[in-house]
Amino acid sequence: MIYDYPIILSDGTALSTECLKNKVVLIVNVASKCGFTPQYQALQALYQRYQKQGFIVLGFPCNQFSQQEPGTDQEIQSFCELNYRVSFPISRKIAVKGPNIDPLYGYLTQAKKGLLGASIKWNFTKFLINRQGQVVARYAPSTKPEKLSRDIERLIAEPTD
Repeated sequence: MIYDYPIILSDGTALSTECLKNKVVLIVNVASKCGFTPQYQALQALYQRYQKQGFIVLGFPCNQFSQQEPGTDQEIQSFCELNYRVSFPISRKIAVKGPNIDPLYGYLTQAKKGLLGASIKWNFTKFLINRQGQVVARYAPSTKPEKLSRDIERLIAEPTD
């Protein structure tokens, strides 16, 4: 379950995994200088649309794909807020593949392998987590966030523990 892994936000504080329990969570590795960066707008729209129903988006900046996330944690947070009005949590910059992979991403990539295996291939790979903290779906970077609405609504409608 995702609750077993610490999440450090861009300001250096820990995100309490308690706040994720019984929520539907969308986890996305993000980058500020990627062709998919405009997806921030749709991710924010999903967050605003479903937040009151127990849904949260978590963004995890990563600089492992063509150095498309070169900024500091504070610069990334400012970029997201200023350019896309992002209000969902953004973590500190992490590794999503390789020997220094963040433990959460190690779990996610093993729980749901992609078309080409476990490894993350590019920015904006998405993982959908149910209210029990289990990975239920993985989406390619090219999958537009708005296409996830039906899956999110299905998970929101499921009874909680």
